[in-house]
Amino acid sequence: MNQTIFQKKYPIYTLELLKSETVCKSIDDILAHFKQKIEEHPIARFIALFDHYSHTVGLPESVINPAIKDAKNIIFCFGKDINDPGVLALRPRSIGVAELEKSFVITFLEAPNPMANSAMESWAKALRNS
Repeated sequence: MNQTIFQKKYPIYTLELLKSETVCKSIDDILAHFKQKIEEHPIARFIALFDHYSHTVGLPESVINPAIKDAKNIIFCFGKDINDPGVLALRPRSIGVAELEKSFVITFLEAPNPMANSAMESWAKALRNS
């Protein structure tokens, strides 16, 4: 898993999995994996799936990198307290999955809570065949 700064200000985690490195055959398989992990977590709660690719394709002036075949997000929340209104800007969480010809790219924005980052990172790494 790589940590980078996207667009010079967003700390993101990225994992690129070759399709041969995972038993998952589609983005939907990967999202099902994440949904199961969220549902098993004592704090995290599933919110929704978002088909980012279909949304973007449907816009009149959409631009999609031709290497991207599909793109979806799973949206969920780790929040167990609201001690400041500012925390609402940081929630909910999202993990994005893009399908390329030979790989899946999994990304998420760094959370302010190290437990949340650790959970999301372990969920993503668990997709790799052992």
